[in-house]
Amino acid sequence: MRDLDRFFAPRSVAVVGASRDPLKLGYVLLDNLQRARFPGRVYPVNLNAEAVLGLTAYARVSDIPEPPDLAVIAVPAPAVRGIVEDCGRAGVRAAVVISAGFRETGPAGALAEQDLLAAAAAGGVRLIGPNSLGIINTFANLNATFAESTPFADEVAVLSQSGAMATAILDWARAIGLGFSKFVSLGNMADVDEVDLLDYLADDPQTKLVVAYLEGFSDGRRFFEAARRVTRRKPLVIMKVGRSAAGARAAISHTGSLAAPDAIVEGMFRQAGIARAYAMDELFDLTLAFSYLRLPAGPRVAIVTNAGGPGVMAVDAIERYGLQLARLSPVAQDRLAEALPAAASSANPIDVLGDAAADRYQAAVQIALADPGVDSVIVLLTPQAVTEPERTSRAVAHLARLHDKPVMAVYMGGDAVARARLMLDAQRVPAYHYPERAVRAMAALWAYARYRASLAPAPAVATGR
Repeated sequence: MRDLDRFFAPRSVAVVGASRDPLKLGYVLLDNLQRARFPGRVYPVNLNAEAVLGLTAYARVSDIPEPPDLAVIAVPAPAVRGIVEDCGRAGVRAAVVISAGFRETGPAGALAEQDLLAAAAAGGVRLIGPNSLGIINTFANLNATFAESTPFADEVAVLSQSGAMATAILDWARAIGLGFSKFVSLGNMADVDEVDLLDYLADDPQTKLVVAYLEGFSDGRRFFEAARRVTRRKPLVIMKVGRSAAGARAAISHTGSLAAPDAIVEGMFRQAGIARAYAMDELFDLTLAFSYLRLPAGPRVAIVTNAGGPGVMAVDAIERYGLQLARLSPVAQDRLAEALPAAASSANPIDVLGDAAADRYQAAVQIALADPGVDSVIVLLTPQAVTEPERTSRAVAHLARLHDKPVMAVYMGGDAVARARLMLDAQRVPAYHYPERAVRAMAALWAYARYRASLAPAPAVATGR
């Protein structure tokens, strides 16, 4: 799949449909390339302009002095086929088709998409789209999208079959400081599909986690094989919608996706080691967990809380999601009894009481992490009169850096804890709003850890003579 390098590491980009009107997609695409400080050459293509955004414009792609590595096409749907044919003649081998109005619109659009694909194949042009938001490679300073802003550089790759969902993911990530390596709006997947991109990302050294929003599969068996290639090397988190019959019909009308019965999808994901998200909040939760944390060595969770109710909620969730409430060692319980007030609980959940300041949290979390019978720690905080959310965040983040065991936080509340949550995210400690969300994410980490362990080669068996 090295031909996909032309999409993600182009030396030059042509923007077909580049516009001087700030309200046009062609303007936003060209502006985003410049704002991202793309280091290569950029060629606006516009029939009616000599220059766009300070760059010399060309009437056709074939008029450009060199064959661009990548063409980004944002023109009305009826004109796209001719543009792609011109790209083929000019030697362009990769194109992102932003334009909508193809298979997602019905039978006539489907025929137009088939004609487009035939023209691309004849000219040797690979296509992403049509009906795509575009693509991003932060490590190449490439933002060929009409999204509002460029994400930070990080090691998370995102694939989305919905442009609107893609923009939502970008906006959420930027708000908490999470970055991406690659970002691809798949659109209708007329040519390059989710399987091609999974194969590419499996080998991508800049990507340590792959996250996807999918409405259907181009080919279920190929998808399964590609997903397993990814999960052997790195986590794969997918939100697959269209679970109901009505939802599947809606997905078909949106991007023309092929639907599959959800029971089959569920089994396929489980066998491939995919962490499945069933809602957007879960997609975000799992992304944070896999992006920030090491995998746990086991299922045993210690809970540190300043309120009994959230502790009970966490214990219920631990049982529901297949984890275990850690049994604290006698040494740990003795240390907790010494460090905490007499009314506090030295069992698990560790209740540090409602008047706990940051130092009491620090002592409890430190003891829990040091216990060999604990595989992970979830810290619960509710804002009470003497609670110190921000100081507690600093203490928790410091301890998390000192240990290999994964640490999550749950800060329940609104404005009183909002800044403290952001502080934790900035230190790569996932901060959730409710206990169930943290436990569910920890369970996904443990499930993937078990899956990876199952792939380890069996030890050699000595044979006698």
